[in-house]
Amino acid sequence: MKHNLVAATALALSLAACSPAATDAPATTNGTASSDFVPPVATATAITPVDTPTPAATADANILTLEGLGALKIGQPVPGDTSWAVRGAQASDACSTVSSPDYPGVYAIVEDGKVRRISVGKRSAVTLIEGIGVGATEQQVMAAFPGFRATPHKYVDAPAKYLTAPNAESGEPALRFEIGSDRTVTVIHVGTAPALDYIEGCS
Repeated sequence: MKHNLVAATALALSLAACSPAATDAPATTNGTASSDFVPPVATATAITPVDTPTPAATADANILTLEGLGALKIGQPVPGDTSWAVRGAQASDACSTVSSPDYPGVYAIVEDGKVRRISVGKRSAVTLIEGIGVGATEQQVMAAFPGFRATPHKYVDAPAKYLTAPNAESGEPALRFEIGSDRTVTVIHVGTAPALDYIEGCS
């Protein structure tokens, strides 16, 4: 009999250990467990997101617009927290050119402390939002910008030419293309007059 009592006690203790603890479910006012009880869910440790550039942001950095290129803006000073800087000998203190190792083949003209023109040349991956870049055909340019006027190139024989926006003299930022003898784009300029029409750097 004593042996049976011990066994029964052990079984009762075993069942109690397998049952939910009284503290696992809140009791209602009548002493029964609430049927609305939801077990606690483990929460994940908060992770601070890393500020990495998205593909779209990276692509936008190589898009030339009438406003400028990346942080370099037409009509504004050269931003001090970028790699844009004066490099090499300059023609004068009144006008200088700046470039950046992040944008090979690109330079900007600065007059009176403000960016007046940005020029995109060979070796550059920069394009317009229309997808036109150096190497595009004259036909592609005229299809995208049908109103542009053609003028003779200063140094290269026809069919080389300049294609310039009709509003280039308005004082607002405008586009100008240099077309080579093979009828492809050799340089793209965005800027304001008179810097937009400069032939050699600051002149």
